[in-house]
Amino acid sequence: MKIGIILGSIRDNRAGEAVAQWVLQNAPQSSEVSYELVDVKDYELEPLHAATPPAAAGGTYSDPRVQKWGDKIAEFDGFVFVSAEYNHGVPGVFKNAVDSIGVEWMHKPVAFVSYGAAGGVLAVENWRTVLANFNVYDLRDNVQLSLFTDFGDQGFAPDERHQQPLQELFTHLEQVAGIMQPLRSQD
Repeated sequence: MKIGIILGSIRDNRAGEAVAQWVLQNAPQSSEVSYELVDVKDYELEPLHAATPPAAAGGTYSDPRVQKWGDKIAEFDGFVFVSAEYNHGVPGVFKNAVDSIGVEWMHKPVAFVSYGAAGGVLAVENWRTVLANFNVYDLRDNVQLSLFTDFGDQGFAPDERHQQPLQELFTHLEQVAGIMQPLRSQD
């Protein structure tokens, strides 16, 4: 099983890069499950403009950057979204990346590690609505990081209290990804 840790901010000096590295460093690696960091910034996706709706494209896209992105996302059985909260919602570039493809998200679970002034909770709630369209199962488990208590003059320094919820997130995500495997094999 393969789980993608998706970093969705592309801003200069973004906080999300340190958060995503922390998630990856704490992810359990075993012979049965591997975790991989995928950075939306690496794909240089244009705003969605394809004439064919991505969900109807069947995994074949006219833009080679979108095809590369879709091929990468198709490799995974589940996801951890590392998401900032911008203006009480999801980052626009991250949303565009999700919207650019379709079938690659279907019948897979997602968990969230969010950050922002209020822990990114509103971004997570936005994601739940968006991802429901893909029959994505969103886990209740999530880790919410505060810009006021988990970041400081020295950068990202997560409070120790986040370790147990993060480990529970991984455990539940792996379990649900395994349970959902038969649904993905029907696609």
